[in-house]
Amino acid sequence: MARYTDSVCKLCRRERQKLFLKGQKCYTDKCPIEKRNYPPGQHGVSRRTKISEYGVQLREKQKIKRVYGLLETQFRNYFEKAVKQKGKTGENLVKLLERRLDNVVYRIGFASSRKQARQLIKHGHILINSRPVDIPSYLVKVGDLIQVKEKSKKLDAIHNSLKRVKDNTYNWITVDKATLSGTFVQIPERVDVPLEANEQLVVELYSK
Repeated sequence: MARYTDSVCKLCRRERQKLFLKGQKCYTDKCPIEKRNYPPGQHGVSRRTKISEYGVQLREKQKIKRVYGLLETQFRNYFEKAVKQKGKTGENLVKLLERRLDNVVYRIGFASSRKQARQLIKHGHILINSRPVDIPSYLVKVGDLIQVKEKSKKLDAIHNSLKRVKDNTYNWITVDKATLSGTFVQIPERVDVPLEANEQLVVELYSK
Protein backbone atom coordinates (compact mmCIF):
# COMPACT_ATOMS: atom_id res chain seq x y z
CA MET A 1 0.00 0.00 0.00
CA ALA A 2 1.23 3.50 -0.82
CA ARG A 3 2.09 5.64 2.18
CA TYR A 4 3.67 9.01 2.90
CA THR A 5 7.26 8.63 4.12
CA ASP A 6 8.53 12.23 4.14
CA SER A 7 8.36 14.60 7.11
CA VAL A 8 4.74 15.13 8.19
CA CYS A 9 5.68 18.62 9.35
CA LYS A 10 5.92 19.54 5.67
CA LEU A 11 2.23 18.69 5.28
CA CYS A 12 1.30 21.16 8.00
CA ARG A 13 3.45 23.83 6.40
CA ARG A 14 1.87 23.12 3.01
CA GLU A 15 -1.59 23.76 4.49
CA ARG A 16 -0.26 26.63 6.64
CA GLN A 17 -1.90 25.33 9.79
CA LYS A 18 -1.34 22.68 12.42
CA LEU A 19 -2.80 19.33 11.41
CA PHE A 20 -1.53 17.64 14.61
CA LEU A 21 0.23 14.80 12.78
CA LYS A 22 3.38 14.62 14.92
CA GLY A 23 1.87 13.87 18.31
CA GLN A 24 3.33 15.60 21.37
CA LYS A 25 5.64 17.79 19.28
CA CYS A 26 2.61 19.62 17.85
CA TYR A 27 1.78 20.95 21.32
CA THR A 28 5.21 22.46 21.92
CA ASP A 29 7.17 25.42 20.56
CA LYS A 30 9.26 22.94 18.55
CA CYS A 31 6.51 22.76 15.92
CA PRO A 32 8.12 24.06 12.66
CA ILE A 33 4.99 25.88 11.55
CA GLU A 34 5.48 28.35 14.40
CA LYS A 35 8.69 29.56 12.79
CA ARG A 36 8.16 28.72 9.11
CA ASN A 37 4.54 29.39 8.29
CA TYR A 38 5.03 29.11 4.53
CA PRO A 39 4.92 26.19 2.07
CA PRO A 40 8.00 23.91 1.94
CA GLY A 41 10.32 23.91 -1.04
CA GLN A 42 12.80 26.22 -2.69
CA HIS A 43 10.19 28.82 -3.63
CA GLY A 44 7.91 28.49 -0.62
CA VAL A 45 8.66 31.95 0.79
CA SER A 46 8.44 33.92 -2.43
CA ARG A 47 5.44 32.14 -3.98
CA ARG A 48 2.73 34.75 -4.62
CA THR A 49 0.67 33.20 -7.41
CA LYS A 50 -3.08 33.47 -7.14
CA ILE A 51 -4.79 30.15 -6.43
CA SER A 52 -7.63 29.16 -8.75
CA GLU A 53 -11.05 28.03 -7.54
CA TYR A 54 -10.06 24.45 -8.30
CA GLY A 55 -6.83 24.93 -6.35
CA VAL A 56 -8.71 26.16 -3.28
CA GLN A 57 -11.06 23.18 -3.42
CA LEU A 58 -8.15 20.78 -3.86
CA ARG A 59 -6.31 22.23 -0.88
CA GLU A 60 -9.36 21.67 1.36
CA LYS A 61 -9.62 18.07 0.21
CA GLN A 62 -5.92 17.47 0.80
CA LYS A 63 -6.14 19.09 4.21
CA ILE A 64 -8.97 16.82 5.41
CA LYS A 65 -7.28 13.73 3.94
CA ARG A 66 -4.09 14.54 5.79
CA VAL A 67 -5.80 15.31 9.09
CA TYR A 68 -7.44 11.87 9.13
CA GLY A 69 -4.51 10.08 7.48
CA LEU A 70 -6.34 8.76 4.41
CA LEU A 71 -5.33 7.89 0.87
CA GLU A 72 -7.35 9.12 -2.10
CA THR A 73 -9.31 5.90 -2.66
CA GLN A 74 -10.25 5.65 1.02
CA PHE A 75 -11.35 9.27 1.10
CA ARG A 76 -13.40 8.91 -2.08
CA ASN A 77 -15.17 5.87 -0.64
CA TYR A 78 -16.20 7.85 2.43
CA PHE A 79 -17.45 10.63 0.20
CA GLU A 80 -19.61 8.21 -1.79
CA LYS A 81 -21.08 6.87 1.44
CA ALA A 82 -21.80 10.42 2.58
CA VAL A 83 -23.64 11.18 -0.68
CA LYS A 84 -26.01 8.27 -0.09
CA GLN A 85 -26.95 9.43 3.41
CA LYS A 86 -29.66 11.94 4.24
CA GLY A 87 -28.60 15.48 5.03
CA LYS A 88 -25.69 17.61 3.87
CA THR A 89 -23.01 15.59 2.14
CA GLY A 90 -20.13 17.58 3.63
CA GLU A 91 -21.37 17.18 7.18
CA ASN A 92 -22.06 13.48 6.60
CA LEU A 93 -18.48 13.10 5.40
CA VAL A 94 -17.02 14.64 8.56
CA LYS A 95 -19.29 12.53 10.77
CA LEU A 96 -18.14 9.35 9.03
CA LEU A 97 -14.48 10.29 9.45
CA GLU A 98 -15.03 11.05 13.13
CA ARG A 99 -16.43 7.55 13.63
CA ARG A 100 -13.23 5.85 12.47
CA LEU A 101 -11.73 3.87 15.33
CA ASP A 102 -8.28 5.44 14.97
CA ASN A 103 -9.86 8.89 15.25
CA VAL A 104 -11.97 7.91 18.27
CA VAL A 105 -8.92 6.44 20.04
CA TYR A 106 -7.11 9.72 19.36
CA ARG A 107 -10.05 11.82 20.57
CA ILE A 108 -10.32 9.80 23.78
CA GLY A 109 -6.65 10.49 24.41
CA PHE A 110 -5.09 7.03 24.25
CA ALA A 111 -2.79 8.29 21.48
CA SER A 112 -1.12 11.63 20.79
CA SER A 113 -1.83 11.39 17.05
CA ARG A 114 -4.03 9.39 14.71
CA LYS A 115 -0.93 7.65 13.38
CA GLN A 116 -0.06 6.45 16.86
CA ALA A 117 -3.69 5.42 17.36
CA ARG A 118 -3.48 3.24 14.23
CA GLN A 119 -0.38 1.55 15.63
CA LEU A 120 -2.12 0.79 18.93
CA ILE A 121 -5.10 -0.68 17.10
CA LYS A 122 -3.06 -2.79 14.67
CA HIS A 123 -0.97 -4.19 17.52
CA GLY A 124 -4.08 -5.38 19.34
CA HIS A 125 -4.05 -2.97 22.29
CA ILE A 126 -7.64 -1.74 21.81
CA LEU A 127 -10.94 -3.46 22.60
CA ILE A 128 -14.47 -2.54 21.57
CA ASN A 129 -17.17 -3.87 23.85
CA SER A 130 -14.53 -6.20 25.36
CA ARG A 131 -13.63 -7.66 21.95
CA PRO A 132 -10.32 -7.01 20.16
CA VAL A 133 -10.52 -4.94 16.98
CA ASP A 134 -7.39 -4.38 14.89
CA ILE A 135 -8.95 -2.42 12.01
CA PRO A 136 -8.25 1.36 12.24
CA SER A 137 -11.07 2.15 9.77
CA TYR A 138 -13.70 0.34 11.86
CA LEU A 139 -16.71 2.65 12.22
CA VAL A 140 -17.61 3.06 15.88
CA LYS A 141 -21.32 2.94 16.73
CA VAL A 142 -23.25 4.90 19.33
CA GLY A 143 -22.94 3.15 22.68
CA ASP A 144 -19.68 1.35 21.86
CA LEU A 145 -17.21 1.04 24.73
CA ILE A 146 -13.59 1.53 23.69
CA GLN A 147 -11.03 0.10 26.13
CA VAL A 148 -7.32 -0.51 26.45
CA LYS A 149 -6.56 -4.22 26.77
CA GLU A 150 -5.64 -5.23 30.32
CA LYS A 151 -2.11 -6.29 29.37
CA SER A 152 -1.56 -2.94 27.60
CA LYS A 153 -2.62 -0.62 30.44
CA LYS A 154 0.97 -0.02 31.52
CA LEU A 155 2.10 1.39 28.17
CA ASP A 156 3.87 4.71 28.71
CA ALA A 157 2.66 6.02 25.35
CA ILE A 158 -0.97 5.79 26.48
CA HIS A 159 -0.41 7.42 29.87
CA ASN A 160 1.75 10.20 28.42
CA SER A 161 -0.94 10.95 25.85
CA LEU A 162 -3.72 11.02 28.45
CA LYS A 163 -1.93 13.80 30.32
CA ARG A 164 -2.97 16.30 27.63
CA VAL A 165 -6.66 15.31 27.81
CA LYS A 166 -9.06 17.43 29.81
CA ASP A 167 -12.30 16.04 31.18
CA ASN A 168 -15.30 16.29 28.84
CA THR A 169 -13.27 17.72 25.96
CA TYR A 170 -15.75 16.34 23.42
CA ASN A 171 -19.46 16.07 24.17
CA TRP A 172 -19.88 12.94 22.06
CA ILE A 173 -17.27 10.92 23.99
CA THR A 174 -17.01 10.14 27.69
CA VAL A 175 -13.58 9.25 29.09
CA ASP A 176 -12.71 7.27 32.21
CA LYS A 177 -8.99 7.66 32.84
CA ALA A 178 -9.09 5.32 35.84
CA THR A 179 -10.20 2.34 33.75
CA LEU A 180 -8.62 3.53 30.49
CA SER A 181 -11.91 3.42 28.65
CA GLY A 182 -14.23 5.70 26.73
CA THR A 183 -17.76 5.53 25.39
CA PHE A 184 -18.97 6.86 22.04
CA VAL A 185 -22.24 8.34 23.27
CA GLN A 186 -23.45 10.08 20.11
CA ILE A 187 -22.52 11.03 16.56
CA PRO A 188 -21.09 14.55 16.75
CA GLU A 189 -22.62 17.55 15.05
CA ARG A 190 -20.35 19.31 12.57
CA VAL A 191 -20.26 22.47 14.66
CA ASP A 192 -18.72 20.52 17.55
CA VAL A 193 -15.93 18.89 15.54
CA PRO A 194 -12.63 20.83 15.84
CA LEU A 195 -11.77 20.57 12.14
CA GLU A 196 -10.55 23.77 10.51
CA ALA A 197 -11.63 22.95 6.98
CA ASN A 198 -14.47 23.73 4.58
CA GLU A 199 -15.86 20.34 3.59
CA GLN A 200 -18.39 22.01 1.27
CA LEU A 201 -15.52 22.83 -1.09
CA VAL A 202 -14.75 19.10 -1.25
CA VAL A 203 -18.36 18.46 -2.26
CA GLU A 204 -18.03 21.07 -5.00
CA LEU A 205 -14.75 19.52 -6.17
CA TYR A 206 -16.16 16.03 -6.51
CA SER A 207 -19.35 17.35 -8.11
CA LYS A 208 -17.53 18.65 -11.20
